[in-house]
Amino acid sequence: MPQGAQDMRLETARGELCALRGGTPGGPRLLCLHGWLDNAASFLPLAPHLAGFDWVALDLPGHGASSHRAPGYDYAFVDWVHDVLDAMDALGWAQCDLLGHSMGGAIASAVAAAAPERVRRLALVEALGPIAAEPEAAGTRLREAVAARRALAPRPVRVIPDIEAAVAARLSASRMTPGAARLIVERNLRAVEDGYAWRSDPRLTLPSHLRLTEATVQSLLRAIQAPVLVVAADPSPPYFTPDTRTARLACLAQGEVHVFAGGHHLHMEQADQVAGVLLAFLSRP
Repeated sequence: MPQGAQDMRLETARGELCALRGGTPGGPRLLCLHGWLDNAASFLPLAPHLAGFDWVALDLPGHGASSHRAPGYDYAFVDWVHDVLDAMDALGWAQCDLLGHSMGGAIASAVAAAAPERVRRLALVEALGPIAAEPEAAGTRLREAVAARRALAPRPVRVIPDIEAAVAARLSASRMTPGAARLIVERNLRAVEDGYAWRSDPRLTLPSHLRLTEATVQSLLRAIQAPVLVVAADPSPPYFTPDTRTARLACLAQGEVHVFAGGHHLHMEQADQVAGVLLAFLSRP
């Protein structure tokens, strides 16, 4: 962990949120939001470049060391918006810059649209708004998601013998470097008898009940007032194609994009390159 980065806890109305905090107290405020099934540690490769900021990287609910949703509840997209605003309130931040990766970038986009007075600048890695779906699929999606949710039953704890096995499991599900996977995995493990278990909430793997249409996502993006930076990888993931990215950028009042050859976690694997455009963007008045 970079020198000076410390664990912290934030008490909110819906549970405890954990985070990493580093940089310079009193510096420009930067709140970092990670991707699906990642956690705050995904921003550690960028941390040395953020020394001049007062930065906080959240573990979103159900991820890392943060509390899970209460029994019987789900991870609805709009609730993430309130989680971020609750975290800002707990920090005493009326306004900050947001840095989001993947799902965290989708959440950050929604926060900037919903509460524009609270976001000065919006920096996104591999995201601009949430994943959209065709309206014709809504009924099937809802039926399948409800069935999966109703069928969810308590499962015995899966014991992972060692950290190397956990890293291998993550690499089998995600294309990323072993070093990046290890950072995320180590924060997502808890010690149990004979090894480790995942901290993340199994409900995070359930299908979402509803997704916005592309037209609705673009309408949401038109509500963003903050300047927006998008850092994208080439090749792009199928849910964030260059055509989708271009159409969404056209909805912004102030938007720019930088594309780098690399993978979905390029903010971890190519931190120097990403930091260059990120710092240039965030340093503007």
